[in-house]
This record gives sequence, C-alpha cells and structure tokens, in this order.
Amino acid sequence: APSSPSSPIANEPKYEKRWLDTLSVPLSMARISRYKAGTDKLRSNAFEVLALDGVSTGILQFYTAQESGDWLRAISTNISDLTLQNMKMANKCCSPSDQIIHMGWVNERLEGTDSSQLYKSKFLALKGSSFYIFSTPPVSTLDWVRAEKIYNLCEVLFKIHKLWLADDCWLQANLYLGIHQDFDLEDQRPYCFSVMVGHGKSHYFNVELGSELAVWEKSFQRAIFLEVQRTGSKTYMCSWQGDSLCFTVDFTLGFTCFDSKTKNVLWRFKFSQLKGSSDDGKTRVKLLFQNLDTKQIETKELEFQDLTAVLHCIHSFIAAKVASVDPVFIDSQSIARKYMYSN
Repeated sequence: APSSPSSPIANEPKYEKRWLDTLSVPLSMARISRYKAGTDKLRSNAFEVLALDGVSTGILQFYTAQESGDWLRAISTNISDLTLQNMKMANKCCSPSDQIIHMGWVNERLEGTDSSQLYKSKFLALKGSSFYIFSTPPVSTLDWVRAEKIYNLCEVLFKIHKLWLADDCWLQANLYLGIHQDFDLEDQRPYCFSVMVGHGKSHYFNVELGSELAVWEKSFQRAIFLEVQRTGSKTYMCSWQGDSLCFTVDFTLGFTCFDSKTKNVLWRFKFSQLKGSSDDGKTRVKLLFQNLDTKQIETKELEFQDLTAVLHCIHSFIAAKVASVDPVFIDSQSIARKYMYSN
C-alpha cells in the first residue's frame, strides 16, 4: 500500500501498511527441492517448497547465492522445528520403548532407472525398534502400519557415500581431511547415504543440505544404539555340517552358539575376542576368535539364511558396546558433522 502523506488532511483516512498473501504454504511436514525435475542438476540460486498437501510455491528465484542460501536455511530451520514439535506430540502417545528418534523428507534413487537416475521423494522415520519408509508422512497412529517398508534397526547399516561434489575448494578440503569421495557413483548429487538391509539389498538416499546428512547420521547411530540396549540379545537359526544350531549376539555376553535341540552350548566368546571375519557373500561366514587361554585363533564357520542381516546385527552390537564404554566414540566417528559448516 502507498505511504501516507507527510501532512494528511484531518478528514482524510490514513493509509495502513499490511501484508497481502498471494500464496500461503504451510511448513509443517513440508519439503524443499533444489533440483530440476527429473535431473541431477541443482537450480542456480533457486528452490521450491512443497507443502504436505502438495501445494507448491513454484520456483523461488533469488538474485544472489547468498540470498538464496539465507532463505533456504531459514525455511529449512522452520520445517525442522515444526517436525520436532510433531515428534514431541506423537511421542506423548508412545511408550518409552517406541519413541520417534527422527523423521523427515529425503529423495530415494529409483532402482532400475536409466542414466538420468530418477529420484522420488520419501519420508523416513526412526521409531522404536524400526526404520520406516513412507511415500507420505504419517499423520495419525494408524499411518505407521501403512509404511512401504519396515526394517529392524539392529539389522540395518547406515553408510555415507558423498558429501560434496562441486567446487575445487570442497575437493581440496576433502583431500586435506583424508575423506575420499565416491567419484565412481552414477549420480552427481551431494549429501548421499544408503541404508543397507537384509539379503544384500539397500536403499540409496539424497538430502538437500549437509546439516540434514549430519542429523541423519547421528540419529541412525542413536536409534540403533538404543535398540541394541533395549533388545539385549538377538538369536538366529543357523547350520553347520548338517547340524541345526542357534547363534546369539548378546550385549553383555558376546557370541554364543548352541545346539537348537539339546540347548547345549557349543562355544562362547566375548566381543573383544573377535579378531576378524570373512564371508562368501551368500550364506556362509567365518568368525575368527582368539582363545584367551592358548592365545590361538579359532575359526568358527556358520551358514545363515539371511547372512547380511546377521552381519549387520553383529556390527550394531559391537558399535553399541564400544559406544557404551566410550561415550564420545559416536561423535568421533561422524563424517558428516565435520561438514556441517558447508551450508
């Protein structure tokens, strides 16, 4: 509205400045997209905001990278704060063992796509004992059972693939810190991670900001650590030379193998006694343990129906064991947190 006159006549109404909304996009459960549709190319000083109901701001173009970055961070922060509020409200209705650790939007690379590497928006959540993948965010209690995929947290493995693949300054920083980028990856998106699950399968994701990658890394570590402590132990059916066996990974005792029929313990080793392992990538694994009395290495071979899940479980329990002894271990192992300033 135009400014009021400097010397208005008493009988004339004064002008008032007020906001006139052309479009209003709710930020609760909204997502940001910086990529050109169907490509791996970032928009130059531009992005789009999409609400939960699909309403879009359209492409927001800014004059400078600084201005674009400022708005991107501001909107992203608001979305994160609102998501945290939603989590706190939902957790009031959940038991202590079924709390939401983290949730948010990501882009998942579609399997079997051509060289354009198409991505589709997915909503991920870490809740209780499970890792959830949704096509749309869960807004009610019933929505949690409608997830596209649900995996046990003890049996998944989080891996960062790429942090930044752009200017020379970031490349030099990566080399200086000894971080090796996966230049052989087929896509060109930064801030990528995968979640490897059972039977050798994996999901490949990308997030819009480096700070989001750091949060996901930290959240997965925390969620897996809490689930290992809650579970205490996991037992898998296995076999060797025709015998039906049970293999248990226990947070306190370590590894135990016993006969599934007689329940007689065949062998038991602590986590610290595991000195190495190898597998055939299919069903068979060799575990190398050091005998505390003889100091000799003993090899134990086992066959599992889902070897990948067992190996991930072993990794989760060992990582949780180390973290319980050394609280700063998780932070010291974080790759993405070193690059939070990249935003």
